[in-house]
Amino acid sequence: MKIYHNPRCSKSRKGLQYLEDKGCEIEIVKYLDKGLNAEELTELITKTGKKPFDFVRQHEQDYKDQYKGKILSDEEWIKVLVENPKLLHRPIVVNGDKAVLANPPENIDEIL
Repeated sequence: MKIYHNPRCSKSRKGLQYLEDKGCEIEIVKYLDKGLNAEELTELITKTGKKPFDFVRQHEQDYKDQYKGKILSDEEWIKVLVENPKLLHRPIVVNGDKAVLANPPENIDEIL
C-alpha cells in the first residue's frame, strides 16, 4: 500500500494510523516535499475513478482567492494541483491499480 501523506494534516495522520492498525505494509510518499508531476497525479486520480476537481480542497484560501468559480478542464485542474500541492485532498491511498481518497479512513477498506 502507498499513502500520499501530509504529516501535518490530522486526516492524513488518521489514514496512516488506519493502515498501520490493519497491519498493512506501507510506503509513505510525502508529496508536499517530493512534489507530484502531472503524469503521476493523473494516474492516481484515474485509479480512483473520480475527476481531478474532486481532489481540490475548496476550503483553502488559495482556492478561494484564485480558482473559486472558474470552470477548468480536467487537465487544467491537474496543472493547478501540481503547481499547488497543498490544494490536493489527502490522504490518497493506493493498492495496485486501485486508489481512494482516504477521508474518512474507512474508505481504505474499498481497496483492501
